Amino acid sequence: MDPRRPTKARQTGRWKRAVRFTFRAAINTSRIALLVGRCWQGFAARDRLSAAKRLAILALRTADSPMLVLGTSNQKKAEELIALVAPLNLAIKTLADFPAHGQVAETGSSFGENARLKATRHAQGLGQWVIGEDSGLMVDALDGAPGIYSARFAGEQATDEQNNRHLLEALRGTPPGRRTAHYVCHVALADPEGIAQAEYEAECHGRVRDAPAGTAGFGYDPLFEVVEYHRTFGQMGPYTKQLISHRSRALRALLPTMIALVHGGQLSIR
Repeated sequence: MDPRRPTKARQTGRWKRAVRFTFRAAINTSRIALLVGRCWQGFAARDRLSAAKRLAILALRTADSPMLVLGTSNQKKAEELIALVAPLNLAIKTLADFPAHGQVAETGSSFGENARLKATRHAQGLGQWVIGEDSGLMVDALDGAPGIYSARFAGEQATDEQNNRHLLEALRGTPPGRRTAHYVCHVALADPEGIAQAEYEAECHGRVRDAPAGTAGFGYDPLFEVVEYHRTFGQMGPYTKQLISHRSRALRALLPTMIALVHGGQLSIR
């Protein structure tokens, strides 16, 4: 008999050991699965409890918290601002919701001064958090004009179309290479006592075309071309403009401050 060939008894012993090993492994696997399941249920319950606590605390904090007011009565500008802060789900109103509240004269000498004036004065009058915003177009060939006078470049009661025609007339004969310009936006956030708590300014660079293109947006948007996109703001969709515009950049810089105010219960959510 070949000594290397296992006997029947040896084969039976090996099978028994294999069965015992498999049975023990199955038992251990079941125990581990049960333990993991219990731990998972515990973690889930704890997470649900924590989430419920957080929601309850947030509800208590924000029940009587003031809203955020966008300090503008310009409907198109308000629509842009609302879209930009929409992810925060804040309770938002504009000056159009307070018809008895007066306007603030833009007597500042810069975008920053005007934005601060609007934020602090409206906040004092309304007793709410207010975002004041001032923006405009600065054309290099016109030494920065129309600048802070962008909304009334062609006169105090000028329309967007009149301002655009006035700008084209002022740039008549100016070659494309010298029609560079940039939009500026300054935002200021004031607390209900009328104290400015945060301010940011941003720009978007491009050039002024020699004829309007597109019907979207407002102001000088049909004339202002972002060179990298080969399109004017008037030709861009709202989502593209929200990504690159001066206003969106300034507000994005302000978002962390507003998020902190929500967590602190100073601003209410819807």
